[in-house]
Amino acid sequence: MKKRNRIIYWIASIWLALGMTSTGIVQLIRNDEEIAVFEELGYPAYLMSILGVWKILGVVAILIPGFPLVKEWAYAGFFFVMSGAAVSHLAAGHGFAELFGPLLLILLTITSWYFRPESRKMPAGN
Repeated sequence: MKKRNRIIYWIASIWLALGMTSTGIVQLIRNDEEIAVFEELGYPAYLMSILGVWKILGVVAILIPGFPLVKEWAYAGFFFVMSGAAVSHLAAGHGFAELFGPLLLILLTITSWYFRPESRKMPAGN
């Protein structure tokens, strides 16, 4: 793997990890502003706990060595959660300010996944 690709991977992965960890913690502590957003979007508050735990477990999965299948699931989960958040904000008529976070995390997810080293990929043929 080229040094440039390794740098891109780690920068994207660290920012992705920070973003998912921070939003996961906000959801786990049930921040009042986050509860209001969930209610406005029509989602039950208990979903915040589920998403918060999944985000933090996903961060662990993408950062630790090994477990390429678990990493694939974590990346897929991040993509699904953030694309769902973006679509939910669009459906609620929210502007770009509310879309920026989910779209940035989607971009970081795709970038981290694309530039991940061979040791973090599924073996060919699986």
